[in-house]
Amino acid sequence: MSERLADRTTEQRTIDLGDIAPAGSRHSGRRSTVTLTDDAIITGTANGVVLAHDRASLDERWRVERTEGRRDENGGGRENTDGETTIVSVEPFAGGVAIGERSPAGEIRAHDTATGEIRWCYRTVEDVGTPQSGTRFFLPFVVSLASEGGRLYAAARRYERSGSNSSDDGSEGGSTRSFESSVYAFESDGAVAWTYGTDASPIALDARGERVAVAFNRCPGDHQQGLVVLDAETGEEVTSWDPSTRTAAAGDRRIGDVSLLENGLVCTSHADYRAYRLDRDCEPTWRTDLATERTIGEETLYAYPNHCHTNGDGAVFLTGNTYPVEGRETESRHPDEHTAFGYSLDGDRRWSERVGGFVTDLGTDSNRLAVPRAQNFRTRDPTTHGLDVFAIEGGRRDECSTEGILTAAALANGTVAAIEEPVTYHDEGTRRGSYRLHVGPI
Repeated sequence: MSERLADRTTEQRTIDLGDIAPAGSRHSGRRSTVTLTDDAIITGTANGVVLAHDRASLDERWRVERTEGRRDENGGGRENTDGETTIVSVEPFAGGVAIGERSPAGEIRAHDTATGEIRWCYRTVEDVGTPQSGTRFFLPFVVSLASEGGRLYAAARRYERSGSNSSDDGSEGGSTRSFESSVYAFESDGAVAWTYGTDASPIALDARGERVAVAFNRCPGDHQQGLVVLDAETGEEVTSWDPSTRTAAAGDRRIGDVSLLENGLVCTSHADYRAYRLDRDCEPTWRTDLATERTIGEETLYAYPNHCHTNGDGAVFLTGNTYPVEGRETESRHPDEHTAFGYSLDGDRRWSERVGGFVTDLGTDSNRLAVPRAQNFRTRDPTTHGLDVFAIEGGRRDECSTEGILTAAALANGTVAAIEEPVTYHDEGTRRGSYRLHVGPI
Protein backbone atom coordinates (compact mmCIF):
# COMPACT_ATOMS: atom_id res chain seq x y z
CA MET A 1 0.00 0.00 0.00
CA SER A 2 1.04 3.62 -0.41
CA GLU A 3 -0.20 7.09 0.46
CA ARG A 4 -2.39 7.69 3.49
CA LEU A 5 -3.36 4.19 4.63
CA ALA A 6 0.14 2.81 4.36
CA ASP A 7 1.79 5.85 5.91
CA ARG A 8 0.23 4.90 9.26
CA THR A 9 1.79 1.43 9.39
CA THR A 10 4.70 0.97 11.83
CA GLU A 11 5.97 -2.36 10.51
CA GLN A 12 5.97 -4.44 7.33
CA ARG A 13 2.30 -5.05 6.63
CA THR A 14 2.28 -7.18 3.53
CA ILE A 15 2.10 -10.96 3.29
CA ASP A 16 3.26 -12.85 0.21
CA LEU A 17 0.56 -15.18 -1.11
CA GLY A 18 2.67 -17.05 -3.65
CA ASP A 19 2.60 -16.88 -7.42
CA ILE A 20 -0.43 -16.84 -9.69
CA ALA A 21 -1.01 -16.06 -13.34
CA PRO A 22 -1.61 -12.33 -13.70
CA ALA A 23 -5.05 -10.98 -14.42
CA GLY A 24 -5.59 -9.56 -17.89
CA SER A 25 -7.24 -6.51 -19.33
CA ARG A 26 -10.71 -8.01 -18.91
CA HIS A 27 -12.20 -9.28 -15.68
CA SER A 28 -12.29 -13.01 -15.12
CA GLY A 29 -14.28 -13.18 -11.90
CA ARG A 30 -13.38 -13.60 -8.25
CA ARG A 31 -10.50 -15.88 -7.31
CA SER A 32 -9.46 -14.51 -3.89
CA THR A 33 -11.21 -13.50 -0.67
CA VAL A 34 -10.42 -12.22 2.83
CA THR A 35 -12.14 -11.66 6.16
CA LEU A 36 -11.23 -10.55 9.68
CA THR A 37 -12.07 -12.29 12.94
CA ASP A 38 -11.37 -10.90 16.41
CA ASP A 39 -7.74 -11.97 16.31
CA ALA A 40 -7.05 -13.41 12.86
CA ILE A 41 -6.99 -12.62 9.15
CA ILE A 42 -8.42 -15.45 7.02
CA THR A 43 -7.46 -15.44 3.35
CA GLY A 44 -8.74 -17.66 0.56
CA THR A 45 -6.47 -17.80 -2.47
CA ALA A 46 -6.52 -18.41 -6.19
CA ASN A 47 -4.42 -21.53 -5.54
CA GLY A 48 -7.17 -23.11 -3.45
CA VAL A 49 -5.28 -22.50 -0.19
CA VAL A 50 -6.92 -21.13 2.98
CA LEU A 51 -4.55 -19.19 5.26
CA ALA A 52 -4.84 -17.76 8.76
CA HIS A 53 -2.57 -15.03 10.10
CA ASP A 54 -2.44 -13.41 13.51
CA ARG A 55 -3.91 -9.90 13.28
CA ALA A 56 -1.31 -8.34 15.57
CA SER A 57 1.92 -10.02 14.45
CA LEU A 58 0.91 -11.24 10.96
CA ASP A 59 2.53 -14.58 11.81
CA GLU A 60 1.02 -17.50 9.93
CA ARG A 61 -1.13 -19.69 12.17
CA TRP A 62 -2.12 -22.38 9.70
CA ARG A 63 -2.78 -23.18 6.08
CA VAL A 64 -5.07 -25.73 4.46
CA GLU A 65 -4.14 -26.82 0.96
CA ARG A 66 -6.65 -27.55 -1.80
CA THR A 67 -8.77 -30.58 -0.99
CA GLU A 68 -9.37 -32.58 -4.19
CA GLY A 69 -8.60 -36.23 -3.78
CA ARG A 70 -8.74 -36.22 0.03
CA ARG A 71 -11.35 -37.77 2.28
CA ASP A 72 -13.23 -35.60 4.75
CA GLU A 73 -13.46 -36.24 8.47
CA ASN A 74 -16.79 -38.03 8.02
CA GLY A 75 -15.30 -40.55 5.60
CA GLY A 76 -16.85 -39.04 2.49
CA GLY A 77 -14.64 -39.32 -0.57
CA ARG A 78 -13.80 -36.51 -2.97
CA GLU A 79 -13.20 -37.40 -6.58
CA ASN A 80 -9.95 -36.14 -8.03
CA THR A 81 -11.62 -34.33 -10.91
CA ASP A 82 -10.16 -31.89 -13.40
CA GLY A 83 -10.59 -28.19 -12.83
CA GLU A 84 -9.08 -25.29 -10.97
CA THR A 85 -9.94 -24.65 -7.31
CA THR A 86 -10.14 -21.09 -6.06
CA ILE A 87 -11.50 -19.79 -2.74
CA VAL A 88 -14.10 -17.16 -3.57
CA SER A 89 -16.11 -16.51 -0.39
CA VAL A 90 -15.40 -16.50 3.34
CA GLU A 91 -17.49 -15.73 6.43
CA PRO A 92 -16.85 -15.93 10.19
CA PHE A 93 -19.27 -18.52 11.58
CA ALA A 94 -19.93 -20.32 14.87
CA GLY A 95 -16.55 -19.51 16.37
CA GLY A 96 -14.78 -20.61 13.20
CA VAL A 97 -14.77 -19.56 9.58
CA ALA A 98 -16.73 -20.84 6.57
CA ILE A 99 -15.29 -20.79 3.06
CA GLY A 100 -16.80 -21.34 -0.37
CA GLU A 101 -14.99 -22.61 -3.46
CA ARG A 102 -15.22 -22.31 -7.18
CA SER A 103 -14.10 -25.83 -7.99
CA PRO A 104 -15.21 -29.18 -9.45
CA ALA A 105 -16.86 -29.96 -6.10
CA GLY A 106 -18.02 -26.45 -5.20
CA GLU A 107 -17.28 -27.09 -1.55
CA ILE A 108 -18.56 -25.17 1.44
CA ARG A 109 -16.39 -25.90 4.49
CA ALA A 110 -16.17 -24.78 8.10
CA HIS A 111 -12.66 -24.47 9.56
CA ASP A 112 -11.57 -24.06 13.15
CA THR A 113 -10.10 -20.56 13.40
CA ALA A 114 -7.35 -21.60 15.81
CA THR A 115 -6.12 -24.74 14.03
CA GLY A 116 -7.56 -24.80 10.51
CA GLU A 117 -9.13 -28.20 11.17
CA ILE A 118 -12.09 -28.91 8.90
CA ARG A 119 -15.18 -29.17 11.10
CA TRP A 120 -17.51 -30.12 8.28
CA CYS A 121 -17.73 -30.03 4.50
CA TYR A 122 -20.56 -29.90 1.96
CA ARG A 123 -20.23 -30.51 -1.80
CA THR A 124 -22.65 -28.32 -3.76
CA VAL A 125 -21.91 -30.28 -6.95
CA GLU A 126 -24.33 -32.90 -5.61
CA ASP A 127 -27.14 -30.33 -5.99
CA VAL A 128 -26.15 -28.03 -8.86
CA GLY A 129 -24.71 -30.81 -11.04
CA THR A 130 -21.43 -31.86 -12.61
CA PRO A 131 -19.63 -29.10 -14.55
CA GLN A 132 -19.93 -29.08 -18.31
CA SER A 133 -16.12 -28.81 -18.54
CA GLY A 134 -13.12 -28.27 -16.29
CA THR A 135 -12.81 -24.67 -17.45
CA ARG A 136 -13.09 -22.37 -14.46
CA PHE A 137 -16.08 -20.47 -15.82
CA PHE A 138 -18.24 -23.62 -15.73
CA LEU A 139 -17.28 -24.92 -12.27
CA PRO A 140 -19.72 -24.90 -9.34
CA PHE A 141 -19.37 -21.51 -7.68
CA VAL A 142 -20.25 -20.62 -4.06
CA VAL A 143 -21.30 -17.07 -4.80
CA SER A 144 -22.10 -15.76 -1.34
CA LEU A 145 -22.03 -16.62 2.37
CA ALA A 146 -23.77 -14.89 5.29
CA SER A 147 -24.18 -15.84 8.94
CA GLU A 148 -27.04 -14.83 11.21
CA GLY A 149 -28.66 -16.26 14.32
CA GLY A 150 -26.39 -19.29 14.58
CA ARG A 151 -26.88 -20.39 10.97
CA LEU A 152 -24.79 -20.09 7.83
CA TYR A 153 -26.58 -19.18 4.61
CA ALA A 154 -25.00 -19.86 1.23
CA ALA A 155 -25.82 -19.50 -2.45
CA ALA A 156 -24.15 -21.68 -5.11
CA ARG A 157 -24.61 -21.95 -8.85
CA ARG A 158 -23.39 -23.80 -11.93
CA TYR A 159 -23.40 -22.38 -15.45
CA GLU A 160 -23.87 -24.12 -18.80
CA ARG A 161 -23.95 -23.14 -22.43
CA SER A 162 -25.36 -25.18 -25.27
CA GLY A 163 -25.43 -24.73 -29.02
CA SER A 164 -23.00 -24.66 -31.91
CA ASN A 165 -21.34 -21.41 -30.81
CA SER A 166 -20.81 -22.23 -27.12
CA SER A 167 -17.25 -21.84 -25.90
CA ASP A 168 -15.09 -22.61 -22.88
CA ASP A 169 -14.71 -18.97 -21.86
CA GLY A 170 -18.45 -18.41 -21.45
CA SER A 171 -18.78 -16.05 -24.41
CA GLU A 172 -22.28 -15.86 -25.74
CA GLY A 173 -22.03 -16.55 -29.44
CA GLY A 174 -25.30 -18.03 -30.64
CA SER A 175 -25.70 -20.54 -27.81
CA THR A 176 -28.16 -20.85 -24.94
CA ARG A 177 -27.32 -20.00 -21.32
CA SER A 178 -28.67 -21.98 -18.36
CA PHE A 179 -28.03 -22.27 -14.61
CA GLU A 180 -28.60 -24.69 -11.77
CA SER A 181 -28.51 -23.07 -8.34
CA SER A 182 -29.14 -23.79 -4.69
CA VAL A 183 -29.51 -21.67 -1.57
CA TYR A 184 -28.70 -23.34 1.77
CA ALA A 185 -29.14 -22.90 5.50
CA PHE A 186 -26.56 -24.79 7.59
CA GLU A 187 -26.59 -25.42 11.31
CA SER A 188 -23.36 -24.91 13.25
CA ASP A 189 -22.50 -28.64 12.91
CA GLY A 190 -22.97 -28.59 9.12
CA ALA A 191 -26.43 -30.15 9.09
CA VAL A 192 -28.55 -28.75 6.26
CA ALA A 193 -31.65 -27.04 7.69
CA TRP A 194 -33.17 -26.36 4.27
CA THR A 195 -32.38 -25.78 0.61
CA TYR A 196 -34.01 -23.63 -2.07
CA GLY A 197 -33.29 -24.66 -5.66
CA THR A 198 -33.74 -22.61 -8.82
CA ASP A 199 -32.70 -22.40 -12.45
CA ALA A 200 -31.60 -18.76 -12.09
CA SER A 201 -28.16 -17.31 -11.28
CA PRO A 202 -27.71 -15.97 -7.73
CA ILE A 203 -25.25 -13.09 -7.43
CA ALA A 204 -25.61 -12.02 -3.77
CA LEU A 205 -27.20 -13.04 -0.49
CA ASP A 206 -27.89 -11.23 2.77
CA ALA A 207 -29.42 -12.39 6.07
CA ARG A 208 -30.99 -10.38 8.86
CA GLY A 209 -33.29 -11.55 11.64
CA GLU A 210 -35.93 -13.86 10.23
CA ARG A 211 -35.22 -13.05 6.57
CA VAL A 212 -32.75 -14.17 3.90
CA ALA A 213 -32.66 -12.09 0.71
CA VAL A 214 -31.25 -13.58 -2.50
CA ALA A 215 -30.43 -11.51 -5.59
CA PHE A 216 -30.44 -13.16 -9.03
CA ASN A 217 -28.65 -11.37 -11.85
CA ARG A 218 -29.78 -13.76 -14.61
CA CYS A 219 -33.15 -15.48 -14.97
CA PRO A 220 -33.14 -17.35 -18.31
CA GLY A 221 -35.38 -20.23 -17.16
CA ASP A 222 -38.60 -20.77 -15.23
CA HIS A 223 -37.51 -18.66 -12.25
CA GLN A 224 -38.45 -15.09 -13.20
CA GLN A 225 -37.96 -13.04 -10.01
CA GLY A 226 -34.74 -11.10 -9.61
CA LEU A 227 -35.15 -10.81 -5.86
CA VAL A 228 -36.48 -13.43 -3.45
CA VAL A 229 -36.92 -13.10 0.32
CA LEU A 230 -36.95 -16.41 2.21
CA ASP A 231 -37.99 -17.28 5.74
CA ALA A 232 -34.72 -17.86 7.60
CA GLU A 233 -36.17 -20.67 9.71
CA THR A 234 -37.89 -22.71 6.99
CA GLY A 235 -36.52 -21.54 3.63
CA GLU A 236 -40.04 -20.86 2.37
CA GLU A 237 -40.49 -17.93 0.00
CA VAL A 238 -41.95 -14.94 1.84
CA THR A 239 -42.04 -12.43 -0.98
CA SER A 240 -40.30 -11.56 -4.24
CA TRP A 241 -39.77 -8.68 -6.63
CA ASP A 242 -38.48 -8.05 -10.11
CA PRO A 243 -37.46 -4.83 -11.86
CA SER A 244 -40.13 -5.09 -14.56
CA THR A 245 -38.45 -3.55 -17.57
CA ARG A 246 -38.08 -4.39 -21.20
CA THR A 247 -34.71 -6.06 -20.51
CA ALA A 248 -35.99 -8.12 -17.58
CA ALA A 249 -39.06 -9.25 -19.49
CA ALA A 250 -36.73 -10.67 -22.13
CA GLY A 251 -35.11 -12.88 -19.47
CA ASP A 252 -31.83 -11.04 -19.29
CA ARG A 253 -30.33 -8.98 -16.45
CA ARG A 254 -32.11 -8.55 -13.12
CA ILE A 255 -30.49 -7.64 -9.74
CA GLY A 256 -26.88 -6.73 -8.98
CA ASP A 257 -26.77 -6.79 -5.17
CA VAL A 258 -29.01 -6.67 -2.09
CA SER A 259 -28.62 -5.43 1.48
CA LEU A 260 -31.27 -5.93 4.16
CA LEU A 261 -32.75 -3.31 6.49
CA GLU A 262 -34.77 -3.94 9.61
CA ASN A 263 -37.87 -3.00 7.63
CA GLY A 264 -37.10 -3.71 4.00
CA LEU A 265 -33.99 -3.64 1.85
CA VAL A 266 -31.99 -1.80 -0.78
CA CYS A 267 -30.86 -3.32 -4.06
CA THR A 268 -29.28 -2.45 -7.38
CA SER A 269 -30.93 -3.30 -10.69
CA HIS A 270 -29.03 -4.64 -13.68
CA ALA A 271 -32.25 -4.39 -15.65
CA ASP A 272 -32.64 -0.60 -15.64
CA TYR A 273 -29.35 0.58 -14.01
CA ARG A 274 -31.11 2.07 -10.96
CA ALA A 275 -31.07 1.58 -7.21
CA TYR A 276 -34.21 0.78 -5.21
CA ARG A 277 -35.42 0.80 -1.66
CA LEU A 278 -38.16 -1.78 -1.00
CA ASP A 279 -40.34 -2.23 2.09
CA ARG A 280 -40.85 -5.57 3.90
CA ASP A 281 -43.41 -6.60 1.28
CA CYS A 282 -40.92 -5.83 -1.51
CA GLU A 283 -42.91 -2.81 -2.64
CA PRO A 284 -40.67 0.03 -3.89
CA THR A 285 -40.61 3.13 -1.70
CA TRP A 286 -38.19 4.96 -3.99
CA ARG A 287 -35.81 4.44 -6.87
CA THR A 288 -32.97 6.53 -8.21
CA ASP A 289 -31.00 6.69 -11.45
CA LEU A 290 -27.39 5.59 -11.11
CA ALA A 291 -25.95 4.95 -14.56
CA THR A 292 -29.05 4.85 -16.73
CA GLU A 293 -28.86 5.10 -20.50
CA ARG A 294 -27.11 8.25 -21.70
CA THR A 295 -26.44 9.38 -25.26
CA ILE A 296 -22.77 10.23 -25.79
CA GLY A 297 -22.06 11.27 -29.37
CA GLU A 298 -23.80 8.72 -31.56
CA GLU A 299 -23.93 5.99 -28.90
CA THR A 300 -26.30 5.18 -26.05
CA LEU A 301 -24.32 4.01 -23.01
CA TYR A 302 -25.04 2.59 -19.57
CA ALA A 303 -23.15 1.07 -16.63
CA TYR A 304 -24.28 -1.73 -14.33
CA PRO A 305 -24.76 -0.88 -10.64
CA ASN A 306 -23.03 -3.88 -9.08
CA HIS A 307 -22.91 -3.34 -5.31
CA CYS A 308 -24.82 -1.88 -2.40
CA HIS A 309 -24.60 -1.72 1.39
CA THR A 310 -26.83 -0.22 4.07
CA ASN A 311 -26.55 0.15 7.83
CA GLY A 312 -29.95 1.63 8.67
CA ASP A 313 -28.69 5.23 8.50
CA GLY A 314 -28.01 5.36 4.78
CA ALA A 315 -26.97 3.33 1.76
CA VAL A 316 -24.10 3.25 -0.72
CA PHE A 317 -24.34 2.04 -4.32
CA LEU A 318 -21.45 1.39 -6.75
CA THR A 319 -21.44 1.23 -10.53
CA GLY A 320 -19.18 -0.71 -12.86
CA ASN A 321 -18.11 -0.74 -16.51
CA THR A 322 -19.55 1.25 -19.40
CA TYR A 323 -21.37 -0.68 -22.14
CA PRO A 324 -23.12 0.48 -25.30
CA VAL A 325 -26.71 -0.52 -25.98
CA GLU A 326 -25.60 -1.78 -29.40
CA GLY A 327 -22.64 -4.18 -29.38
CA ARG A 328 -19.97 -4.49 -26.68
CA GLU A 329 -17.18 -2.10 -27.67
CA THR A 330 -17.11 1.67 -27.25
CA GLU A 331 -14.51 4.44 -27.09
CA SER A 332 -16.74 6.60 -24.90
CA ARG A 333 -17.46 6.43 -21.15
CA HIS A 334 -20.66 6.78 -19.23
CA PRO A 335 -20.17 9.78 -16.89
CA ASP A 336 -21.32 7.73 -13.87
CA GLU A 337 -19.28 4.57 -14.43
CA HIS A 338 -17.07 3.34 -11.55
CA THR A 339 -18.70 5.69 -9.06
CA ALA A 340 -19.84 5.36 -5.44
CA PHE A 341 -23.10 7.09 -4.46
CA GLY A 342 -24.22 7.76 -0.90
CA TYR A 343 -27.96 8.10 -0.15
CA SER A 344 -30.16 8.74 2.83
CA LEU A 345 -32.86 6.14 3.41
CA ASP A 346 -35.37 8.75 2.23
CA GLY A 347 -33.80 8.58 -1.23
CA ASP A 348 -31.80 11.82 -1.14
CA ARG A 349 -28.32 11.74 -2.65
CA ARG A 350 -25.74 12.82 -0.05
CA TRP A 351 -22.51 12.41 -1.98
CA SER A 352 -20.82 10.77 -4.94
CA GLU A 353 -17.17 9.84 -5.48
CA ARG A 354 -15.31 8.49 -8.48
CA VAL A 355 -13.73 5.09 -7.91
CA GLY A 356 -12.07 4.66 -11.31
CA GLY A 357 -11.64 0.89 -11.45
CA PHE A 358 -13.87 -2.17 -11.37
CA VAL A 359 -14.99 -3.33 -7.92
CA THR A 360 -15.24 -7.12 -7.55
CA ASP A 361 -16.44 -7.19 -3.96
CA LEU A 362 -16.83 -5.01 -0.85
CA GLY A 363 -15.56 -5.16 2.69
CA THR A 364 -18.08 -3.68 5.11
CA ASP A 365 -18.67 -2.91 8.73
CA SER A 366 -21.64 -1.05 10.17
CA ASN A 367 -20.62 2.43 9.00
CA ARG A 368 -17.89 1.99 6.38
CA LEU A 369 -17.02 0.26 3.14
CA ALA A 370 -13.61 -0.90 1.96
CA VAL A 371 -13.73 -0.72 -1.83
CA PRO A 372 -10.92 -2.57 -3.68
CA ARG A 373 -10.22 -1.09 -7.12
CA ALA A 374 -9.23 -3.35 -9.98
CA GLN A 375 -8.74 -2.60 -13.67
CA ASN A 376 -10.89 -0.44 -15.90
CA PHE A 377 -10.68 -2.72 -18.93
CA ARG A 378 -11.50 0.08 -21.36
CA THR A 379 -8.93 2.67 -20.21
CA ARG A 380 -6.37 0.24 -18.68
CA ASP A 381 -4.98 2.95 -16.40
CA PRO A 382 -2.76 1.48 -13.63
CA THR A 383 -3.15 4.63 -11.52
CA THR A 384 -6.70 3.50 -10.72
CA HIS A 385 -5.50 0.38 -8.83
CA GLY A 386 -5.97 0.68 -5.08
CA LEU A 387 -8.38 0.95 -2.17
CA ASP A 388 -11.00 3.47 -1.06
CA VAL A 389 -12.66 3.57 2.34
CA PHE A 390 -16.03 5.32 2.41
CA ALA A 391 -18.22 6.34 5.32
CA ILE A 392 -21.87 5.64 4.54
CA GLU A 393 -22.94 9.09 5.61
CA GLY A 394 -19.87 11.12 4.68
CA GLY A 395 -18.19 9.71 1.59
CA ARG A 396 -14.48 9.02 1.07
CA ARG A 397 -12.45 8.81 4.26
CA ASP A 398 -9.21 7.19 3.12
CA GLU A 399 -7.50 5.81 0.05
CA CYS A 400 -4.33 4.17 -1.16
CA SER A 401 -2.83 3.07 -4.45
CA THR A 402 -1.20 -0.24 -5.36
CA GLU A 403 0.89 -1.49 -8.24
CA GLY A 404 -1.37 -4.45 -8.97
CA ILE A 405 -5.15 -4.61 -8.87
CA LEU A 406 -7.05 -5.00 -5.60
CA THR A 407 -9.77 -7.64 -5.76
CA ALA A 408 -10.99 -8.27 -2.20
CA ALA A 409 -11.07 -6.36 1.08
CA ALA A 410 -12.30 -6.55 4.66
CA LEU A 411 -12.38 -4.11 7.56
CA ALA A 412 -13.23 -4.43 11.25
CA ASN A 413 -12.17 -3.00 14.60
CA GLY A 414 -9.60 -0.57 13.26
CA THR A 415 -7.99 -2.92 10.72
CA VAL A 416 -8.31 -3.09 6.95
CA ALA A 417 -7.05 -6.00 4.83
CA ALA A 418 -6.94 -6.14 1.03
CA ILE A 419 -5.69 -8.62 -1.57
CA GLU A 420 -3.52 -7.46 -4.45
CA GLU A 421 -3.25 -9.53 -7.63
CA PRO A 422 -0.75 -9.02 -10.46
CA VAL A 423 -2.09 -7.74 -13.77
CA THR A 424 -0.74 -7.60 -17.32
CA TYR A 425 -2.63 -5.45 -19.81
CA HIS A 426 -2.83 -6.96 -23.28
CA ASP A 427 -1.66 -3.79 -25.06
CA GLU A 428 1.24 -3.10 -22.71
CA GLY A 429 2.78 -6.45 -21.74
CA THR A 430 4.17 -5.28 -18.38
CA ARG A 431 3.40 -7.36 -15.29
CA ARG A 432 2.32 -5.01 -12.51
CA GLY A 433 2.09 -5.92 -8.87
CA SER A 434 2.30 -9.14 -6.87
CA TYR A 435 -0.02 -11.62 -5.23
CA ARG A 436 -0.03 -10.39 -1.64
CA LEU A 437 -2.14 -9.38 1.31
CA HIS A 438 -2.00 -5.80 2.61
CA VAL A 439 -2.91 -5.09 6.23
CA GLY A 440 -3.08 -1.70 7.92
CA PRO A 441 -4.85 0.41 10.53
CA ILE A 442 -7.90 2.43 9.62
